[in-house]
Amino acid sequence: MEASSLSQVILPAALFLMMLGIGITLRVDDFRRVFSAPRGLLLGVAGQLLLLPFLGSLVCTLFSLPPLVAAGLMIVTFAPGGVTSNMITLVAKGDTALSVSLTALTSLVTPFTLPVLTTWALVWFGLSEQLNEFPLLPSIIKLATVTVIPVLFGLALRERFPQGCQRFQPLVKACAVLGFVLIVAGIVRANWDRLPTLLSLYAPAVLTLVIIAMVAGILLGRWGGLSIGGQKTLAIEVGIQNAGTALMISSGLLGSVEMSAIVLIYGVLMQIPAALIMIGANLSYRTRSCQTG
Repeated sequence: MEASSLSQVILPAALFLMMLGIGITLRVDDFRRVFSAPRGLLLGVAGQLLLLPFLGSLVCTLFSLPPLVAAGLMIVTFAPGGVTSNMITLVAKGDTALSVSLTALTSLVTPFTLPVLTTWALVWFGLSEQLNEFPLLPSIIKLATVTVIPVLFGLALRERFPQGCQRFQPLVKACAVLGFVLIVAGIVRANWDRLPTLLSLYAPAVLTLVIIAMVAGILLGRWGGLSIGGQKTLAIEVGIQNAGTALMISSGLLGSVEMSAIVLIYGVLMQIPAALIMIGANLSYRTRSCQTG
């Protein structure tokens, strides 16, 4: 299958299914929690939408990244994580309710903030040619179509058919994963000859961003007086991004191989610190259990 077919057909369909999967895991109570426990949510949203892009701009400057690569990395910072961060938070013994509430909120906000911030990034890095391929209002409409609509549809299905949604969750997630595997395979194939060079050039910048983002999330939670679980949640939510949504922008709308490559590298390497957090949290939990037992 051609790369254009992957980015124009498979990617939107996979993202639609992924967001539908988020929707059928949410409940109306998850949105009510936004107003009942605002402190953690405000800190989380500030970390995701303000702090991480700021850190991303610092990393782009520190490592002198080329404009296309820098713009791609910034696009990743504009796309807060979804179900992946929820799962990691659960395994890491974090505040799952806070994580799910952040997903509920950002899944509705990101389709509008991401195109606006992407436009800013393209202007900032002098990418006028790419800016011509990225009309703001149509981009918002396209992104909202494959994100907001399936989330709301999934939420309605969950409220109406809770048991049926639980049965279909694995199938929806499997189809979404299959679609993204095809997308990743296409991007890897397009960059196969340059992949070792890309990793050697940009892996240090990506890992630096993920690590300082997670540390910043912990410090933000500590400053806000959150529990240890809440601090871990902010570390995960600030550091783990939604590579699928970022690919929708870099590949599906902008059609940039260079931007998509850095998004893919981030999507893979962000799992390393996340895995360390999960392992460390479970080892600590077992140690405390043995001491109290």
